Amino acid sequence: MEEKNKVTQLLEEIKFLLGSTKKVLNVDDLSKYTGLSKSKIYKLTQLKLIPMGNNKHIRQKFFDKDEIDIWLMGEPNISDDFLEAEFNKQLLKNKRA
Repeated sequence: MEEKNKVTQLLEEIKFLLGSTKKVLNVDDLSKYTGLSKSKIYKLTQLKLIPMGNNKHIRQKFFDKDEIDIWLMGEPNISDDFLEAEFNKQLLKNKRA
């Protein structure tokens, strides 16, 4: 049984590596690629803290892999505390408007 689990895990890793050659990622792909949870990705998109390209008129979110790589190399602050503070700032700004 353990051997079967190892084979399954290896196949999943191969599948991921093959999938990471995509140039455009959806939320699921981005979650697997970066290790970020989908909820964190949605928070980042809501706050416009992650590069998204031109997604204004599309319901599903898409991300350019090259832009994501550059963004990740810049060591963005994606801590829960930071995101909550940014969200609260946005709420206050919207409340004043």
